[in-house]
Amino acid sequence: MSRIGFVFAAAVLAALLVPPGTAGAAKAPTPGPVCDHQPVANTTAPPGAVVIDPAVPGDLYHKTQDSPAGTTFWLPPGTHTLATDPFGQVIPKDGDVYLGAPGAVLDGQRVNLAAFTQQAKDVTIRGLTVQNFVPPQDQGVVNHDSGEHWTIENTTVQNNAGAGLMAGARQVVRHSCLRNNGQYGMNAYRSDNTITGLVVESNEIVGNNTDDWETRVPGCGCSGGIKFWAVNKADVRGNWVHDNRGAGLWADTNNNDFLVEYNLIEDNDAEGLFYEISYNLIFRDNVLRRNALVSGKLKSDRGDNFPVASVYLSESGGERRVPARTHLIDVYDNTFEDNWSGITAWENSDRFCNSPANTSSNTCTKLVADRTKCSAPGIATRPLYDDCRWKTQFVEVHDNTFRFDPAHVGCTTGLCGRMALLANYGTYPAWSPYQGTVVQDAITHDQGNYWFSNAYYGPWTFVAGDTSRSLTAQQWQATPWDQDNCASFDGVAGPC
Repeated sequence: MSRIGFVFAAAVLAALLVPPGTAGAAKAPTPGPVCDHQPVANTTAPPGAVVIDPAVPGDLYHKTQDSPAGTTFWLPPGTHTLATDPFGQVIPKDGDVYLGAPGAVLDGQRVNLAAFTQQAKDVTIRGLTVQNFVPPQDQGVVNHDSGEHWTIENTTVQNNAGAGLMAGARQVVRHSCLRNNGQYGMNAYRSDNTITGLVVESNEIVGNNTDDWETRVPGCGCSGGIKFWAVNKADVRGNWVHDNRGAGLWADTNNNDFLVEYNLIEDNDAEGLFYEISYNLIFRDNVLRRNALVSGKLKSDRGDNFPVASVYLSESGGERRVPARTHLIDVYDNTFEDNWSGITAWENSDRFCNSPANTSSNTCTKLVADRTKCSAPGIATRPLYDDCRWKTQFVEVHDNTFRFDPAHVGCTTGLCGRMALLANYGTYPAWSPYQGTVVQDAITHDQGNYWFSNAYYGPWTFVAGDTSRSLTAQQWQATPWDQDNCASFDGVAGPC
């Protein structure tokens, strides 16, 4: 089959893999302001609700403890506080509901470590402002222990240390404001890797990582609007993700089956989306503006020519053997405007399961249960040769619009406005079977990575194979790269 035929068939198959009636077929939400725009609701206590007195410190804790599971608590306007020690907290029971009237604030006084803790199921928090809690690094304020099926709606979680929210299985976060938290707006992490069915919809995720963790702990990979770790199936839809100090959305390590659609992602210091050593993604109908201007300029000023991008796909690919709604990394129908660069699809030749170069050091791919098997001599032969790698494969980038003006992003070096498909020259460790150009050749020619039918406006350049190879649009489209069939450049259609 020709490349064009292959691409067309794959695109049709990908569409069929998202069945009618799924979340992807729902009416598109419109992202916009949520912070300071919450609906007026819960103005009076519903019948049977337990009323919390803001004048009594710890009243919410005590009444929660004294009430049966499934109780509704109503917090009237005012500042509610907990005990005056770090471990003051609320411990919900299964099915508890917490309703905040307009002006109801649960304040940690910069003393309490967490607000809502332990592992009750089916907890609802609606209409409340939660602020000024001080959890340590990587821990969170609301749903601190990742309880299952929590619903957080019309809620503001702001000005906390650590993460505003943690996540549990089937958690729903909707129409909430995750603002100015010290590390993350939400940290979707659970140590047993059991988070599945996560919904993040119509929220405003803004200004997070105020404590600048990447400077405090260089290379920690511990910042951004939302961080996802080993989440299986997530719908991230209709959010306004902006002005975060770091990446807007960062999926790191064995995430799978993500649908990211209808989001407005703009003005984040680093990537709008960073999808790292993960699987099977649909990224569609999003608008990305002015992302990675800070991190891109920082690398450029240092003379680092790595293609910093607004969407960074790092050792991530489609994989049929990992069940999902698609078997691709499918990036389509998005609009990119004046980001530092476009999309970088990268595979680190030295990073694989059991390699000392794998920063997720105790983690293996989803295809190998025992990471110690990824060692010499077995790793040099199939199936381990293939399955020990997180591969950037079956990436399709199509029907997107890319607009770029160097003057708008403050770039004078030429290290911006780039699209990239590349890997490094493999060198490490000594027993690695991926040394030399093995991975560079695979990612550019053999792993099903195709750009096609995109529209470009502005002086775009293209990087293929390694960072030293800069291509014009004509070279990018020509053999041996054969990318962007049926693309247009400044309104002029290229070859089809």
